[in-house]
Amino acid sequence: MTAKGYGQTDTLITQINAPVFTRTTLPADQPAPVYKLKPAVDIPLTAVTAGVSIYGFSKIYNKDPSTTQQILRLNKQDLNGFDRWAADVYSVKAANASNIFFYGSMPLPILLMLDKDIRHDAAKIGFLYLETMSVTGLLYTGTDMLVDRYRPLAYNPDVPMGERTSGNAKNSFFAGHVALVATSTFFAAKVYSDYHPDSHIKWLLYGTAAVATGATGYLRHRGGKHFPSDILVGAAVGTLSGILVPHFHKNKSFNSRLTITPFAGNSNGIAILYKL
Repeated sequence: MTAKGYGQTDTLITQINAPVFTRTTLPADQPAPVYKLKPAVDIPLTAVTAGVSIYGFSKIYNKDPSTTQQILRLNKQDLNGFDRWAADVYSVKAANASNIFFYGSMPLPILLMLDKDIRHDAAKIGFLYLETMSVTGLLYTGTDMLVDRYRPLAYNPDVPMGERTSGNAKNSFFAGHVALVATSTFFAAKVYSDYHPDSHIKWLLYGTAAVATGATGYLRHRGGKHFPSDILVGAAVGTLSGILVPHFHKNKSFNSRLTITPFAGNSNGIAILYKL
């Protein structure tokens, strides 16, 4: 726009600063948290689930034993067709081997601390793992307290009668070893993949979790500890718990692929970064 007067020319310029889109990142010292805890909800929830789990374990491993007559009346023909064939399987070696996966998997998420980004949130991840395991423990012990299902070994005449009549022989449903192995291994895979969604290692971790869970299920079957249906339910409970508990705590504002930052200066706008 140009205005003329008194022999002089003054030029008036109006500048409109439109949003400018460019590639940038958030400041390194202000990363978006991957997980967000709500103490008012998570602390009571974890305390209750952990407390009930501990109480439940004390109950399910102290069930009243069966009498010899009760065991002798068991007939594998009364079992459903999907599970019946597993009543003839028994291996002490396989049952002992399943304990290696069981006890070895529980501290597995500690290895996540080798990653500097995850180690920075060590306390948060540790609490989240406790909450996840407590949820699985609640589901497992709660079910076993309500359901008395004889293990496959109770139907097997080749198994010592003392083992068949023990109260623990009524804890077949569902497979606790399988559930806890699935919980710990899938939790580790989920947390790592949430911190590093673009890493190809996450698929290796998920694959390892599936193999460990499957191997534990097979060994528990070979050991005469669980029917196939017990194993499938245990694997499902553990997998869902290990994945969904961290997922529900994921910070909704966290997105490792998309970063949006406003800026001001010579021009005003929004800086957007999308990682392909």
